[in-house]
Amino acid sequence: MTQGNVVPNGDRALQDLVSAVSKGAPEFRECPYPVYAALRAQDPVCRLTPAHGVETYLITRYDDARDALSDPRFSKNMRGAIDTYHAVFGSFFDALDDNILFADPPEHTRLRRVLRRAFTPGRVEAMRPRITEITEELLRECRKSNRVDLMSALAFPLPVAVLCELMGIREADRPDILEQFGVVTRSRFNPALKAELKAAEEWLQRRLGELVSHARLHPSDGFLSDLITAEDGLDDAELVASMWVLFFAGHKTTAFQIGNSILGLLAHPDQLDLLRRDPSLIPDAVEELVRFDGSVETSTFRYATEDADIAGTVIPRGALVQIALNSANRDHERFESADVLDVTRVGIRGTQLGFGHGTHYCLGAPLARLELEIALACLLREFPEMELAEGEESGGAWLKGPVAAFRGLERLQVVLEPERPAGDLAMAPTATAK
Repeated sequence: MTQGNVVPNGDRALQDLVSAVSKGAPEFRECPYPVYAALRAQDPVCRLTPAHGVETYLITRYDDARDALSDPRFSKNMRGAIDTYHAVFGSFFDALDDNILFADPPEHTRLRRVLRRAFTPGRVEAMRPRITEITEELLRECRKSNRVDLMSALAFPLPVAVLCELMGIREADRPDILEQFGVVTRSRFNPALKAELKAAEEWLQRRLGELVSHARLHPSDGFLSDLITAEDGLDDAELVASMWVLFFAGHKTTAFQIGNSILGLLAHPDQLDLLRRDPSLIPDAVEELVRFDGSVETSTFRYATEDADIAGTVIPRGALVQIALNSANRDHERFESADVLDVTRVGIRGTQLGFGHGTHYCLGAPLARLELEIALACLLREFPEMELAEGEESGGAWLKGPVAAFRGLERLQVVLEPERPAGDLAMAPTATAK
């Protein structure tokens, strides 16, 4: 058993790997999977030294990760570790963070019971025609320029539009709301932008509160009215915090997953060709694409409420815990040929951890799956021969910075309808798989 998980024998190579993860080295952010493989083999519960200075442990093996996601010793309620919260998120406890993502049972159970009304199979399936319509509208705009950045042209606008419609946010109100979410995104972990962050979050809290008040005064059959009229209806502060977390978490995770999935297919032309020839494979392929290169690289923070022995390493009480979902999903002990993208792989829904596991399993998973399915189906139908644009063979531009919740692309430049020599219908080779 290791206390504090000091690297045995001063193994320099392993220390360098852990340092690369802690600091978010560019080569690690671009392709973390070889590092994760080494950590699973040599240091499966490794101690990181992140910039915020709070002792943090990263769990990388599948079985350990799955267990940790539902381990009651790892709490999501950051009010129980307020000093840690302040160190990571700032010196004040933001009411917007007082939401389902940072709650434990029984409070989490109550909030989830109400919020899941938005994501019942019937409600989600009823959105299929409108999501398809939005996707087709975006792809029509893409046709105006043969070379496009699919992140800005499709991956981000699609989930934003879907969530805004779900929440009843009028089109005229969306630019200001999105601008303030953008401020929060770039300043959340930057102490120098503390005043900017506080102003943006206060603006969002006020604006979302106005939307809640309007929904109370003008009942409808929409999502917000459903929450208001639920048997265990939420109060205004809970509604505002719930809208915040659903929007903040829901649009980025889906947007980055769309980008990761498209790049993954372009990097594996044989797998892309299988989906082009048989679109019925797409629903199962979505599960495989999430497993292969998920947009939620690590779980959101938990903290240890007591000393916890995981795989022979003691995570001390009060330490932060992160669970490397993408590492777990590439664990060869759980998935055969785990580093191979296989869109014909079946039976992994509910097994791959891209949407989490246990109490905090992603509420929006049904909606995310539907958006991914529709985005891929429409894109492959409209632009079956698209390929990476010249100069993008290295795989686009991955997000920079330390290991965090998101893995995704800043841009994904593609040529939608490449010129082919007469009679050449073959898909050209694209990126090299990482």
